Parts: sequence; structure tokens; C-alpha cells
Amino acid sequence: MADVSSQAETQPETRGAHGSHGDAVRPVVPQTSAEGDAAPPADRPVEQPADRAAAEPRVDVVGRTLPEFPVPASLAAHGPGRIIAMCNQKGGVGKTTTTINLGAALAEYGRKVLLVDFDPQGAASVGLGVNPHELDRTVYNLLMERGADIHDVLVSTDVENLDLLPANIDLSAAEVQLVGEVARESVLSRVLRPVVDDYDVILVDCQPSLGLLTVNALTAAHGVLIPLECEFFALRGVALLVETIEKVRDRLNPRLDVDGILATMFDSRTLHSREVVARVHEAFGDKLLHTVIGRTVKFPDASVAAEPITVYAPNHPGAVAYRQLARELVARGDAA
Repeated sequence: MADVSSQAETQPETRGAHGSHGDAVRPVVPQTSAEGDAAPPADRPVEQPADRAAAEPRVDVVGRTLPEFPVPASLAAHGPGRIIAMCNQKGGVGKTTTTINLGAALAEYGRKVLLVDFDPQGAASVGLGVNPHELDRTVYNLLMERGADIHDVLVSTDVENLDLLPANIDLSAAEVQLVGEVARESVLSRVLRPVVDDYDVILVDCQPSLGLLTVNALTAAHGVLIPLECEFFALRGVALLVETIEKVRDRLNPRLDVDGILATMFDSRTLHSREVVARVHEAFGDKLLHTVIGRTVKFPDASVAAEPITVYAPNHPGAVAYRQLARELVARGDAA
């Protein structure tokens, strides 16, 4: 594996619009402008003959052939759930946005999804219309009280097939209080055990740190999805995160793997975004997902409305991208 942190220090070379692939083919990626409306890349012709467009292969932003990701087939039965930790110790990379919108997209495709808000900020809870500060019981109680019943804490959201384990600032105390517990790294695994068979996918929205709560999420998980902002500073912490994942796999959870790295806040009009994605591909190969998430103000707008973008603006390129992400993960076997 290439040294990502050292690559992040290097000034990028000026390349063609799509890295080393130049202008041979055009990438397929939902584009958004700063105002949230659809916007084509600056170098894309206004019109192309239909026969030329049909002849060109579909490629992603690093020039790989873009597979067709079919709509997932309906499930005859639900569960057991695959647990995915949404993890990046850097804040502001689109982690909670991805957790909410991926969960909503999977739910749209008939999957039963549990979203675990595992961040004391409670952003995932608020983003789904739940005020965690008004709740008597949250995921904190499940971690610290052995007699607590998870069914008393589960919240049904306004999105069909999507449930929530909410969190609030109380969860920050668990980081300290769990230190003296036996098997302290496996407490979340115990909490989720009674409901694993009720869901197809369980998404854990981790806090932006590599502390004990994040280690709990990694110990409980089958896989890790790493949202990565398309900025060079965001590359610096990826190597440390992957090192932590490898330690957890070696010592606590042999099944743990990196499901994929998701490029977020991507803008194909900037060389900077394209270079960051190219560096990630050089370092991690096919761990870089084909789907990329564009930068748009529609995501914070949807958060203010306390709705996933698939509900708030169902035809927006951001909603289209998260549905593609859901289909890609199902096609890769990383989701039911």
C-alpha cells in the first residue's frame, strides 16, 4: 500500500482533466454547483452527437470502467444485519451526511436499516428529526446499564424501514466510564446482539476520533466505510485510520475489513479534487468506490429540514449519487 501521508505532502503535478487518462473519455458522476443545481464539468461540450455518446465507454472519475449497478432484488426475509462502521477521525468529511443518506437509500430499496448514532454531538439523530436532548434514554444507557432494553431506546424515523439508536452529549462520558469495564472494546457488540437479526444493514456513525467509542464500533463491525473529503489535508489521516483498523482486526475482530473509501465533496471542475481522488486510487486501488459524492448546498439544506436528501430533493444529483452508492455496496456484497 502506498504511503498516503507522504503523498499528501507532495505538490500535485498538472494533469489532464481525469488524471493520467487525459481526455479520452468522460467520467460519469452526478455534478452539483455551489448553489446546489446540476452543473456540467467546465470542459464538457454543450452537445455531443448521440452516436458518439453511445460509443464512449462509461468511466468513473479515475478512468475505470463504470459498471452497471442494478436495482437490488427484493429480499424474501430480513437479517442478519451486516454492521458497517462509518469512520474517519477527521471531522467535516461528510460522514454523518453519508450515514443518513446511505441508510435512507438502502431503506428505499426495501432494506431494513438501523442507524446507530455513536457521536456525542448527536448530529445523525438531529438530521433525522429527533431531538436527542429531549430523550430520557439513548445509546449511552445501553452501553452503561446492563439491564437496559434496546427496544426501549429504538426510534422509528419518518423514513420507512429506517430506525435509529439516538445519542446525545451523555455519550461523551462513556469514553471515560468504559475504561474500567471488562471487555470494554466489545460493549457495543453486546448492545446490538438482540437486534442484529431484525435488520439487513446496521450503520454506525462514529465520532471524529480514534478513541474507545470508535474502537467499539470497529470491534462490532463487519466492515468500515471511510468517507474522504476531496482535500489534500484529508489524506493525511487516512494512513493512521487504516493502521487502527488493522490493529483492531489483528487483536479484536478478525472479520473486519475496509469495505471502501468514498470520495465526498468532489468538484470535477477543480484540478485539486481530481488529484486527490487520483492519489487515493494510487494508494488504495479498488478500495476507492466508483461512486463519488459531489459538493452541494443541498446537503446542509436537507439537514436543516431534518430529512435525507432522498426525501428532501429526491431528483437532485446528490440523491442520485447516494442511491448509486447503495446499489454499488449491494453489488459488492457489502450490504444486503
